[in-house]
Amino acid sequence: MTHYAIANLKNVRVGADIVEYLTRIDDTLAPYDGHFIVHGHQPEHVEGEWDGTLIVIEFPDYANARAWYDSPAYQAILPLRTENSDGVTMLLEGVDRTHRATDVLS
Repeated sequence: MTHYAIANLKNVRVGADIVEYLTRIDDTLAPYDGHFIVHGHQPEHVEGEWDGTLIVIEFPDYANARAWYDSPAYQAILPLRTENSDGVTMLLEGVDRTHRATDVLS
């Protein structure tokens, strides 16, 4: 099942470290078939308040998502982001196109 790496970043201090992180992250994703599907665009607020910048990276499955996050290549650049921003990052399983809202009730 498709998995996502999702981050909500706040207080991003754009400087040399963040530029380096952005320059290097795509190469860490490629071996795990990961790609950005949401990356920092400002949302249109239709309900409630949102604070932060949303990033969503798609992977074909949990094994690839976890392997990417744990990979030496990603771990090498991770401090470039974590030392220059605040936020939450998680791995999350997606649902397929047949999913219905009531499926969570079973």
